[in-house]
Amino acid sequence: MKYINTYLFGILLAALILTGCRDRNAKTQSASDREADLTEQAENTDFTLAWLNALFYEEDFERTLKSDLQLNKEQVTALKAAASAAVGELSEDEEASTKSFKASIKQATTEIVRILGEQKAGQFFHFIAARYADEQNKLPLQPNQVPEDTRIVVNAPAFRMDVFQQGKLIKTYKIGVGYPEFPLPTGVRKATNVIFNPTWTPPDEPWVKGKVTPGEKVPAGSKLNPLGPIKIPIGMPSLIHGGKDASKLGAFASHGCVGLTDAQVQDFTKVLTQVAGSPISAEEIADYEKKNTKTESVKLKQPVLVELRYETIVAQDGQLHIYRDVYERGTNTIENATRVLDAYGVKFEKLSEQEKSNLTQALNEMNQDARGNKIAGADHPDQGPAEDSAQKREAAKENRKEKGQVTRKVLGQQDIAVPIAALKDKGYPAPIAYNTGN
Repeated sequence: MKYINTYLFGILLAALILTGCRDRNAKTQSASDREADLTEQAENTDFTLAWLNALFYEEDFERTLKSDLQLNKEQVTALKAAASAAVGELSEDEEASTKSFKASIKQATTEIVRILGEQKAGQFFHFIAARYADEQNKLPLQPNQVPEDTRIVVNAPAFRMDVFQQGKLIKTYKIGVGYPEFPLPTGVRKATNVIFNPTWTPPDEPWVKGKVTPGEKVPAGSKLNPLGPIKIPIGMPSLIHGGKDASKLGAFASHGCVGLTDAQVQDFTKVLTQVAGSPISAEEIADYEKKNTKTESVKLKQPVLVELRYETIVAQDGQLHIYRDVYERGTNTIENATRVLDAYGVKFEKLSEQEKSNLTQALNEMNQDARGNKIAGADHPDQGPAEDSAQKREAAKENRKEKGQVTRKVLGQQDIAVPIAALKDKGYPAPIAYNTGN
């Protein structure tokens, strides 16, 4: 399936609205074509059953499914059971998962269609896309766009979080992101408050069993609380929070959240509250944490936008940085590299033969998922047919039992920088006051 770039997310939402108007065309489509359409809708929302399971912890989600989508009790119960069963197959053991991100999306699509039927499934995916899109603040249409306002920019494949104040980058953090089975979504969210000494209610999922009791509140300050001293909600199912070891930075570290060390989240809180117009000093943060069993929420004077991007091709310092496609979205293509170059007035065909060769080779090498597998669907000269790649991967899966563990590590090189002479003094800003957590 051809990858649809996240920069077109706003256009996709408009297209999704037409879902309910395509019944006549649907009759002439083959079953495989209809499934492909639904899978594409799911892919545009990063939708997996693990994410659905997290959404059921959102206070009004179940009620809204019934009121807005007119789902009956049996359908909602079946959705919850399917989501819970999918998460039940996952653990955080050391052995890597053999399931790809796209396989998780396909699994979700199949289950949703089975439970709701094709027409209702289309409405369901439109509902998910619309619910978690900010109509006023969509992702930018230009790749690598530098904000002109105050906002947080998170780029998952770069494991990087930037703080911009009035269009100026003032701070950069190295982060951990969601496992591919629990991906950090894309879109524009808002940070409205900071919660000191958060409690944690563990879900009834295998990755918490044996450590704590599902459903029983884990108090603030407990060593069993994975949230650390501070959490910043940015819209379900995601948070920015502490509690991570430095070894988790630049890697997978969470179930759909942005992970920081305790020291990092304390520093980030100071910077966030400053740009929000309600500064909290390091001393005040320390005072909150002295009362580590008391949870306190502090509202920001001005909400701060949090932009969650997925950009594997980034111009910076006269180079194109090609990041590993850790969520297997097929983004490392000549087409996407050309779009990035175009944004800076550089034409691919004008590059030197050496630059073209280096760029093509880098795209090919980084066209791998976190497990080091080639990604089918991205056409590169040196790769061979996408069908062959997909068949080999499926054959490999048949030769071993599906383990279902979450993918913990990125295997191999994470990025390649390709010098491009015409990009001199152009590109997204390099990290500023870089906090690597060490």
